[in-house]
Amino acid sequence: MKIKFGIVGCGYIAQRHAEHIMKHPDGQLVSGFDLKSEKCSAFAGKFGTAITHSAAQVYSNSEIDIISICTPNGIHHSVAIEALKAGKHVLIEKPMSISTAHCKEIILASEQYNREIFIVKQNRYNPPVQAVKKLIDLGKLGEIYYITTNCFWNRGEDYYKQSDWKGSRALDGGTLFTQFSHFIDIFYYLFGDITNIHGRIKNSNHQGLIDFEDTGSFIFDFLCGAQGSLNYTTCTYNTNMEGSITIFAENATIKMGGKYLNTIDFQSTKGFDITNLETSEKANNYGFYEGSMSNHDKVIDNVISTLQGKSVKMTSALEGMQVVNIIERMYAHVANKE
Repeated sequence: MKIKFGIVGCGYIAQRHAEHIMKHPDGQLVSGFDLKSEKCSAFAGKFGTAITHSAAQVYSNSEIDIISICTPNGIHHSVAIEALKAGKHVLIEKPMSISTAHCKEIILASEQYNREIFIVKQNRYNPPVQAVKKLIDLGKLGEIYYITTNCFWNRGEDYYKQSDWKGSRALDGGTLFTQFSHFIDIFYYLFGDITNIHGRIKNSNHQGLIDFEDTGSFIFDFLCGAQGSLNYTTCTYNTNMEGSITIFAENATIKMGGKYLNTIDFQSTKGFDITNLETSEKANNYGFYEGSMSNHDKVIDNVISTLQGKSVKMTSALEGMQVVNIIERMYAHVANKE
């Protein structure tokens, strides 16, 4: 049984969805829509989809099983609700929304209309992440003491000026939503929720381009007992530098690093070194900047196999909401200090 997709939002990331839908033997791309008619026409020409003149035409298309939501972050919620009301499953690009309350509304709609929600968290498929996840599940690490997450990337003037929504508080949400929610998702996926959040943020080098911070630092406690920290910036000179999570535990110190959690940069373990990792996919390349790892083929495969009853979701809607909630609590902490 083929799973038939529609796409709402035809920008850069939608092209990743389209490519992998079309490559999948059980996937079919039916139509797409973007508010910008030139984007919609270019997308339809490239991928051979039907040209639609409204999102409603995508929602009402009886051929379509699931809609990939690739719009600006701030309208993920409204598009998801309309798609679910129309009887479609939804695949939502990260973040699920920029509001926990909106995430709850999406989940309630999915329950009301008996449709599935899938969240794009492709870094969960990175080989180092899966290797560490296995060690944790087996109890190999012992007591975990401290987990530090460092995200040092570059986002320059061109990145924001070529977009009419990135950098906007209402549509983008903030650096933690658009650039670094994948990293927050991974530490949540591996170690669980956090509490006792303290931190500070600053717009160091993007005045006039963004409505929020480009740099921040937080400390917190994991409910599992470990201490944690998150340090991030989009101010590295000219290019991305690092995206890493380092784990200090009773039986091991392990750093998942590279720029996108795609390598093991350091390990000292009690006899269970991580070896023979699969090669990671290349990062998403958008010409003048790079994003996180390009595992959208695995995301699309998981969606299709789950809807066919052959698999289970890699990321649940509740998990997607929890990542949004963590980010929301971080921002609430610094807002309350102002």
